[in-house]
Amino acid sequence: MGTTSGLLPVMVLLPFIGALMPGLMIRAGRNACASFTAIPTVLALVFLGSMAPDVWNGGTVSFRFDWIPQLGLGWNFMLDGLGLLFAGMILGVGLLIIVYARFYLSPDDPMGQFYTFLLLFQGAMLGIVVSDNILLLLVFWELTSLSSFLLIGYWKHLPEGRQGARMALTVTGAGGLAMIAGMLILGQIAGSYDLSVILTKGEAIRASDMYLPALILILIGAFTKSAQFPFHFWLPHAMAAPTPVSAYLHSATMVKAGVFLLARMWPALAGTPEWFWIVTTVGLITMVLGAIIALFKDDLKALLAYSTVSHLGLLTMLLGFGTKMAAVVAMFHVLNHLTFKAALFMSAGIVDHEAHTRDIKRLGGLARLMPITALIACVAALSMAGIPPLNGFMSKELMLEEAAHTYWFGGEWPIIILATFGALMSVAYSFRFISHTFLGPVRDDYPHKPHDPPFGLMISPALLAIAVVAIGLAPGLLAEPLVRVASAAVIGDALPEFHLKLWHGVTPALYMSVVAVLGGFLVMKAHGPLDRAWLATPRPHAKALFDRLIAGIAALSDRITDAMHNGAISRYLGIFVLSTTLLGWAAWQGGGLATPTREMLPVPPLVGVGFVLLMVATASAVMMHHTRFRALIMVSVVGLMVAFGFVYLSAPDLAMTQITVDTVTTMLLLIALHFLPKQTPAESSPLLRARDGIIALAAGASVAFLAYSFLLRDVSSISAYHLANSYKGGGGDNVVNVILVDFRGYDTYGEIIVLGIAGIILFALMEGLLSGPSSRKLRNWSFPEDVSRDRHPLMMVVVTRMMMPIATLVGIYIFLRGHNMPGGGFVAGLVISIALLMQYMASGFGWSMQRKTIEYHAMIGFGVVIAGLTGMGALLFGQPFLTSAFGYFQIWPFEEFELATAMLFDLGVFLTVLGAVMLMLYSLSRLARYSGETVNVEPMDYDPSKQLADARNEDVQGLER
Repeated sequence: MGTTSGLLPVMVLLPFIGALMPGLMIRAGRNACASFTAIPTVLALVFLGSMAPDVWNGGTVSFRFDWIPQLGLGWNFMLDGLGLLFAGMILGVGLLIIVYARFYLSPDDPMGQFYTFLLLFQGAMLGIVVSDNILLLLVFWELTSLSSFLLIGYWKHLPEGRQGARMALTVTGAGGLAMIAGMLILGQIAGSYDLSVILTKGEAIRASDMYLPALILILIGAFTKSAQFPFHFWLPHAMAAPTPVSAYLHSATMVKAGVFLLARMWPALAGTPEWFWIVTTVGLITMVLGAIIALFKDDLKALLAYSTVSHLGLLTMLLGFGTKMAAVVAMFHVLNHLTFKAALFMSAGIVDHEAHTRDIKRLGGLARLMPITALIACVAALSMAGIPPLNGFMSKELMLEEAAHTYWFGGEWPIIILATFGALMSVAYSFRFISHTFLGPVRDDYPHKPHDPPFGLMISPALLAIAVVAIGLAPGLLAEPLVRVASAAVIGDALPEFHLKLWHGVTPALYMSVVAVLGGFLVMKAHGPLDRAWLATPRPHAKALFDRLIAGIAALSDRITDAMHNGAISRYLGIFVLSTTLLGWAAWQGGGLATPTREMLPVPPLVGVGFVLLMVATASAVMMHHTRFRALIMVSVVGLMVAFGFVYLSAPDLAMTQITVDTVTTMLLLIALHFLPKQTPAESSPLLRARDGIIALAAGASVAFLAYSFLLRDVSSISAYHLANSYKGGGGDNVVNVILVDFRGYDTYGEIIVLGIAGIILFALMEGLLSGPSSRKLRNWSFPEDVSRDRHPLMMVVVTRMMMPIATLVGIYIFLRGHNMPGGGFVAGLVISIALLMQYMASGFGWSMQRKTIEYHAMIGFGVVIAGLTGMGALLFGQPFLTSAFGYFQIWPFEEFELATAMLFDLGVFLTVLGAVMLMLYSLSRLARYSGETVNVEPMDYDPSKQLADARNEDVQGLER
C-alpha cells in the first residue's frame, strides 16, 4: 500500500532553500538568524508528520520524477518506516541543535555561516534517508561529505579543525568512490537503480557472480562513513568542530548514514556467509576497540567520540548477525543512542563552555557547582552504560541476548566473551565520565569558575535526558510503535514476536549484563594504574599512519606529475595518443568485428591524385613546421584538399564550411605571423622526433584502419532518423542545417558560446599584453626598412569595394536558403567576415573602424541572446528547448515561402560568428597600432585622382603667378 505526495521533495529541499536565509538574517541579530534557521526545519517536521500516518499504517509515501531517464537517474523519493525513523531523528535533533548553537557560539563566531552549513548538511542527510534511487542517494551521500567538511572545519583558525575536516573528507570521500562503483554494479544486477525495485531482487542479487564485489564496495562506503575499523580514526579528529556539530554528527546524522545504508540494503544483501563474516567481525572489532580507547581518553569529547565508534560497531554487529530480531534490536538502539549521545555531547559542551576546559584531569566536583548539568549528563551516561531503568539498558540487554545465540569462530562463546567485554568497557568509560567529571571534591584550580548555563543552553540536552528516562520507563508506549515500522522496512517481511519492556526475566543476557556492570565498575576504579600501563605500551597511532600514508601518496603523485607533466605539449600529446592507441588495440583484440559486407569501390585517378596531394601537403607541413609561413601555406593546402573531398563525397555544406573556415583562419594567422619570428627553434632532439613520429604513424594508421573497417561494413546509424524527420520535424530539406539548428541545436548553441568566449578571451589577453611588461617590447618594435610603402594599393581597394556588396548579397542568400539548401548562419557569417577582412586588409583598420556602426562585443552578445531566446520560446509552448516551429505563407506577388523559428536561431549563430571573427581581427590590429604602425585615414596610400587634382592646382597656381 503506497501513496504519492509532492511534500516529499519539498521536505528535502526546504533545508537547502532555508540555507539562503541565515547569511542574510544575521544582520538582524542572532535571535533572528536562529529563528529563520529553525523555520525550514520546523516546516520539514510538519510535512514529515503529515505523511507519517500512512507509514504508521504499514504503507509508504513516494514521489517520482524522471530526471535523466537515459541514465536511470530519477528524482525519486520513498518514505517508509526506516526513512521515517531517520528523518525524524535528523529533523528533531537538528531543531534542538539549532537552539543549542544559538547560545553556545560566541559573538565572534560567524553564526550565519554556521547555520548555512548546518542546513546544507541537514538537507543532504534527509536526501539520503528518503531517496528511492541509488544514483540520487549517491549525490546526497557526497553532499554530506562536502557539507560535513565545512562544519568540521568551521573554526578555520584552529589547525586541528582544518586537519580534522581534511581527514574526514579524505576517508569518507574515498569510501564514497568505492560505494559508487558498488551501487552501479548492484543496479546492473537488479536491472534498475530504484531502491524499491532493488530491495525486491534480493535472491537474484545474492545469487549473482557480481554479488561479492558489489557487497565489498558498498560496505567500504558504509564503513568509512560510520567510522568502522580500520577507518575509525577520522571520527575522533572531527572533535575539533564546535560541540553542536559534534552532537549532530555523532548522534543522529553523518555517522549514522553508514548504519542506515546497512539497514536499507539489508533485504538485498544480508543473509549470506559473506555478509555475516564481514559485517559482524568488523562491527565486533570496532565495538571492542572503540570502548578500550575511550576509557583512556582525557578529553570529554574524545571519550564520547570513541564511545560513538564503539556503539556504531555494536549497531553494525547487530545488522551483521542477519537475523530478524537482531535487526529489530539495531533499530531500537539507533533511537536510544540518539537520545543519550546527543545529550552527552551537549553536556560536554556546557562543561567546556562554563569551565573553559574539557580535560577530565582538570575537572571533578562539578555536581555541586553545576547540579542541573550534572543530572542531565549522569542520566545520559548511565543510559550509555546500560543501567536500568534507562533506555540504554534494554537495547544492551537485547544485544547481549542476540550475541548469546550467535555462532562465530567455532561456537557461541567467542562472541559472548567479546560482546560482554565490550559492554564492560562501555560501563567503565561511562562511570569514569561521571565520577571524574562531576563527583569528588570541588577544586580551586578550574580555568574558569563553572556554573549551570542559562536556560537556552540547557533546554536541548534536558529534553533528551527526559526522553532517555521516558523511553526506559514506557518503551512499549513510546518506542515500540516506531521500532516496529522501522524494523518492518528493514526486514521486508513479517516481524518476529517481541515486546519492548524493562524486565525480560532471568536470561543469559542478564548474567552477561551483571558481569559487565560489576567488571566495568572495577575497571573504572583501577583506571589509574591501567592508564599508566596504557601510556607505556607501544601501539600504532592511526593519525600518524594516516599522515604517513597521505605523505607517501603525495610524494608518489609529485614524482608521477614531474615525470609526465614537464610543460612540453609534445609529451602530453604523446602520452594521450599512445594511451588511446593502446586502448583501441586492446579493444580490437577482444574480437566481435563482423565480416565485411561491402567491397571497396574503384579509386578514380583524380581522387588518387588528390589523396597524394593531401599526403604530400601533410608531410610537408610536418617537415617545414620550423618555417611558420610555409607551414601555414601547407596547412591551408590540406584544408583545401579536405574541402575537395567533401565536394566529391556530395557534402556541399561541409565543403562550404571547410573553405570559409580555412580562409578566415589563414587570413587571421597571416596577420598574427607579422608579430612572430619567421622560424621556430628546434624543440626536440632527433631521437625524440623519431619517437613522436612513430607514435603519430601508429595512431594515424590505427584511425585509418578503423575507418577502413567501418566503411566495409554495414553499421546502424541515426542518419536514417534525421533523413526521415528533417522535413516533418524541422521543416527543412537540408538535413545538415536542420541537425545544427534543431536536432542538435543545443550543441550548436554551446559551440557559438565557446566561439564568442574565445573572441572575448583573445581581446582580454591582448588587453593584458598591452598593459603588462610586454608592452615595453612592443613600443620598442623596429620594423624592417625594405617593406612596401604602398601598404594599401589602389587595385586591392577597388577590387574589395566591388567584392563587398557582392559578398554581402551572397552571404544573405546563403543565410536565407540554409534551411533547405546548403548554407546557413555559420557559413554566411564567415562569408561576410571574409568580405570585411578584405576591406580591413585593403584600406587599413583605422579607415575601416571609422565606418563601423556596432561594437563587436555587443554583436556576440546579441547573437547568443537571440539564439537562447529562440530556444526558450519553445519552452513556452511545452516543447523541448530549441524545437523548431515553421509554416508556409504567401504574400502577393511572391510565391509561397516558408518561415521557421530556426531562422532566428541561425541569425544568432550568424551574429556570433561575425562578431567573434571581427573581434579577433580588432585585437590583432590593436597589437599592430600599439607597436607603432601608422594608422591611415584614407582608403589608399596613393590616390591617383587626388594626385591629378593636386597637379592641376599646381598648374593653375603657376599660370596665376
